Amino acid sequence: MAHQIVALVGSLRKESFSLKIANALAKLAPATLKLEVITPAGISFFNQDLEANPPADWLAFREKLQKSNGVLFVTPEYNRSIPGVLKNAIDVGSRPYGKSSFNGKPTGIISSSPGPLGGVSAAKHLQNILPGISGPILQQPEIYLNGVGDAFDEKGELVKESLKTVLQQYIAAFAAHVEKHNK
Repeated sequence: MAHQIVALVGSLRKESFSLKIANALAKLAPATLKLEVITPAGISFFNQDLEANPPADWLAFREKLQKSNGVLFVTPEYNRSIPGVLKNAIDVGSRPYGKSSFNGKPTGIISSSPGPLGGVSAAKHLQNILPGISGPILQQPEIYLNGVGDAFDEKGELVKESLKTVLQQYIAAFAAHVEKHNK
């Protein structure tokens, strides 16, 4: 049976490169993984005052994470960091304190940019945020996808062969990482 993976996209934009990358990964994933691509749309702002009676959207997001066998973050970079909507989703999923829904889940990080740096600052911020609230983070290969602006056709299908090769290598390594930590 395939491991269920939450592929959490860090963008709300309908034509987001991160969303297109996550959808491409879902198609490239080996049979041992089933990626459910989601965005932070609909996750209300974290407010500790609401923890005693959490909103239904928080509970649904936390449950989706808890039922998964791993989490893959696919994010753009906004102002040299992760988008606020992604940070909010992480805050919601990591609470209540000591009961993170990400805890123990094998984790992967992919950042991207149409520019030359590939969202490396966003990925590094996730590497700072996640320890302590997540499971083991895939260390190698690191993946910072640059120049993704021409990687997809008008239907959102991956057409850039060099990117396809990199994504296939990454998702194979992530599958092995998930398998190792779900025995």
